Amino acid sequence: MTYERFAYVYDELMKDAPYEKWLLILTAKLEQYGIEGKKVLDLACGTGEITVELAQHGFDVSGVDLSDEMLMVANEKAAKQGLSIPLFQQDMAELEGLGLYDCVTIFCDSLNYLREEADIVKTFNRVHDHLKEGGLFLFDVHSIYKMEEIFHNNTFAVNDEEVSYIWDSFPGEEPYSVEHDLSFFVRDDQSGLYDRFDELHYQRTYPIQQYKQWLQQAGFETLDILADLEEKPPVNETERILFVARK
Repeated sequence: MTYERFAYVYDELMKDAPYEKWLLILTAKLEQYGIEGKKVLDLACGTGEITVELAQHGFDVSGVDLSDEMLMVANEKAAKQGLSIPLFQQDMAELEGLGLYDCVTIFCDSLNYLREEADIVKTFNRVHDHLKEGGLFLFDVHSIYKMEEIFHNNTFAVNDEEVSYIWDSFPGEEPYSVEHDLSFFVRDDQSGLYDRFDELHYQRTYPIQQYKQWLQQAGFETLDILADLEEKPPVNETERILFVARK
């Protein structure tokens, strides 16, 4: 499958993602905490949906992703909007040499894809290295409730004309982890037949207090912990938890 088709499938899978809410929270928190600079580093930027939105809203944004294919698509999206966005292929746990920013983001539960605790610790340290003094770090993760009650042993499916998928989720080996087994069926425009390809994704989360401890150890002050991208604290059935921290 070419990267264009893969990215199309990815964007289809993510078409209901709350991109607008992430953008609103980011702009609100920058204003709330008096961050006047607009230089943003968007980690795990994927196909660039949020990255391009930030650039269109006047931010001096750069994107980082581990996937070269995703970055190619992000670059095409930016070019179609007449934008030139610096994009870098790096592992966020090994981030280096990209300068200092007013804000660093890791949205769309991308941090949950780091399998080892040590990689989260390294990521927090690398983010700290790339932030100006007083700069903000925003990221969101799946809650333990979502892992155990929403994902574990559940199946999700979509049957559309162009792209269909079956998504089975199983408990992972580590606590609060999940394995996503996805089968995609993508319609070929020329033949009308469907190509199948499979993806296996692993995600892992941790208690809120553990994230706070890692942030503190990396030199951050936790400012806000929000539930489901709203201005409210997490409760037992919160599914997505967003952290706002300051260097």
